Amino acid sequence: MKAVILAGGLGSRLSEETSIKPKPMVEIGGKPILWHIMKVYSAFGVNDFIICLGYKGHVIKDFFANYFIYSSDLTVDLEHNRLEFHRNICEPWRVTMIDTGASTMTGGRLKRILPYVADDEEFCFTYGDGVGDVNISKLIEFHRRQKELVTLTAMQPTGKFGGLEIDGNSRVHTFTEKPRGDGRWVNGGFFVLSPKVGEYIEDDSTIWERGPLERLAVEGRVSAFQHTGFWQPMDTVHDKQVLEDLWSTGKAPWKVWL
Repeated sequence: MKAVILAGGLGSRLSEETSIKPKPMVEIGGKPILWHIMKVYSAFGVNDFIICLGYKGHVIKDFFANYFIYSSDLTVDLEHNRLEFHRNICEPWRVTMIDTGASTMTGGRLKRILPYVADDEEFCFTYGDGVGDVNISKLIEFHRRQKELVTLTAMQPTGKFGGLEIDGNSRVHTFTEKPRGDGRWVNGGFFVLSPKVGEYIEDDSTIWERGPLERLAVEGRVSAFQHTGFWQPMDTVHDKQVLEDLWSTGKAPWKVWL
């Protein structure tokens, strides 16, 4: 099973960081959020990744090109131009990085990498800026049972503010720290797709979440895997700080790996 990750957007609401790096390379606990996403998939045996590059894609290429060196103890023999590796803790990942264009939309990026999954019955697909404790194995099993072209992971985001429980005498009884929002389910990514979805994508200007996904839903070809656990996109500096705080205190729910 392959996992395709969108990693080419600008991330304009995180411009403090994304002026020098693509959004998926913004770090949480000293590691890019892209790494965290890949670790979630890897915990469930998905180790073959296709990264859709765009804005400042060279930063992602540099990271993985040197990942083995940065993760290892080594001796550099300058006289004989040799590297001797002593210990490494690298993950068993195969990472294919494809330049899908600087201004290509999400659907266009997906269409550009379809040749790399053409021989697969299905593949995972997600965004490069959000983490969750999604059980990828159960997600894939659900997709196979449903036998549709698309399975998305439906999430219920928390509200922006804490809640109060007030009685009839205007007394506050309890405080709730950021409860579930209005109860609506939203698309949280973590898709499983058939390569046949390419038939619904026109060109680089196609936004996956609009034309293609909407048409597929109308045709009854989209299933929703309902996830009631943790999910947090990283859209703003505040979102980044929330994730950073969870990681630094050892309370990161998305850390499903050992």
